[in-house]
Amino acid sequence: MIARLFSVVEPFILLLLGTVALATLLPPRGAWATGLAYAADAGIVLLFFLHGAKLSREAIVAGALGWRLHAAVLAATFALFPLLGLLVSRAASGPVAAGLMFLTLLPSTVQSSIAFTSVARGNVAAAVCSASFSNLAGIVVTPVLATLLMRSATGSGGGFPLGSAEAIVGQLLAPFVAGHLLRPLVGGFVARRKGLVSAVDRGSILLVVYTAFGAAVAQGLWHRVSGGDLALVMALCAALLAAVLLATWGAGRALGFERADRVVLVFCGSKKSLASGVPMAGVLFPAAQLGQVILPLMIFHQIQLIACAVIARRWSERAARAA
Repeated sequence: MIARLFSVVEPFILLLLGTVALATLLPPRGAWATGLAYAADAGIVLLFFLHGAKLSREAIVAGALGWRLHAAVLAATFALFPLLGLLVSRAASGPVAAGLMFLTLLPSTVQSSIAFTSVARGNVAAAVCSASFSNLAGIVVTPVLATLLMRSATGSGGGFPLGSAEAIVGQLLAPFVAGHLLRPLVGGFVARRKGLVSAVDRGSILLVVYTAFGAAVAQGLWHRVSGGDLALVMALCAALLAAVLLATWGAGRALGFERADRVVLVFCGSKKSLASGVPMAGVLFPAAQLGQVILPLMIFHQIQLIACAVIARRWSERAARAA
């Protein structure tokens, strides 16, 4: 069993843990920290530009045809999750509580949702559309939900101040729209160089995590977050994921979806995007809180990958036996 768990842990998770360890031992300071902060901002802009260039108009049109499934995924992502977030965030306090609430407001993942849907023999085309719609909607919906829910839910100052609207537009929305509008010119280049998109995707996350955790460590992060706090966050993240997995599978049956579409609802509706969440947190929250805020998201990300990998393999085996 232990060997099986290690087999589903992808190298990026190890890089993420290594980045946290590096930030703990050697946090950036002074001019080095300032330079890295500018580099992280540039990485976020480039990341959303490339995501905009990747999304085709055809995918939007084709995806709209399966509106019942996509509506169910969006409801799980932006309604069910935030309602559960209002509950779990009350079990913690301060920036950690804000982080728990924040992770429930994020869009779904793209790559892992599609990959797990494929492994489980689900409707891959629908997963592509649902995950793309979720990320597209998240650029607008996540900041709006943060405005409405976070301050009252957590009692912290990590809401959505008006000044963050400019940062959201400048660093996230404008690059995304620009990339999509320039798709006729750069779309082919981006499509041929998927490795470049993946490198920017993961590199920007690692850079933001290093700068965020480094700044938090320099300000005493590990003196404010105890081992008991970490255990609590892990338990809450596991409970949150289990609740959504059960709810999405039950909703798929209740709505009469075929098995292939129920798989899409489970995997696209139960995940939260680290790729979108870390850059958004960097825009929405002050640097002093950022390390604690993204801690729940990083823990949830690892739990969801391991749990969904095991589930996808079991469903694949069942489908093979049934065939």
